[in-house]
Amino acid sequence: MSDDKEMFKKVGKNIARLRKKKGMSQSELSANANIEKGTLGHIEIGTRNPTIKTLFKIAKALSVSLSELVKYK
Repeated sequence: MSDDKEMFKKVGKNIARLRKKKGMSQSELSANANIEKGTLGHIEIGTRNPTIKTLFKIAKALSVSLSELVKYK
């Protein structure tokens, strides 16, 4: 697996973790971030490379910093 794909998966898992921690469904987060639910689903499973703009929208909807959103181990 390429490094990029692994990074997308890790960031996606982190977004899903933060969303669940806030008690939000994918539908709620996508509505609050003004992005398509399908797009969010692909981001969370790591099959889509989100733009910086999309990441900012997700971070704002989750009330977290962009750095916290993309942080992964």
